[in-house]
Amino acid sequence: MNLTPAAARERFAGARVATLATIAPGGAPRLVPVTFALLADGATDLIVTAVDHKPKRTTRLARLDDIARDGRVSLLADAYDDDWSRLWWARAEGVARVASPGTAGHTAAVRALAARYPQYREHPPAGPAIEIEVRRWSGWSYR
Repeated sequence: MNLTPAAARERFAGARVATLATIAPGGAPRLVPVTFALLADGATDLIVTAVDHKPKRTTRLARLDDIARDGRVSLLADAYDDDWSRLWWARAEGVARVASPGTAGHTAAVRALAARYPQYREHPPAGPAIEIEVRRWSGWSYR
């Protein structure tokens, strides 16, 4: 059953992790799991994530280059269960921008992420933040 935008947003907001899809050079999707926080100012939903201290091969992340080239992104949160009557997914589509450390956007993102994830209270993300302005919510649930 298709979810209403409000129901998809609610399911997404309750998820602990989502998969971020950016557009790689040549148009292929590039997928990466992310932690996130959902912020709302009344009219606009904003999803934030940030480059954190977890080990990475490089600090020059392809997702940041992808967003600089083409800001269109999608995020997917889902729940799988062997009892298929519990399956659901929720998707946020929007436009992303990168917020550098020291900017108001980065500070707000780190604050929201630390409020949601205890790990970030000890080690706040020091790398760039990604802000996604949600343009469309969609989703599906078995029931």
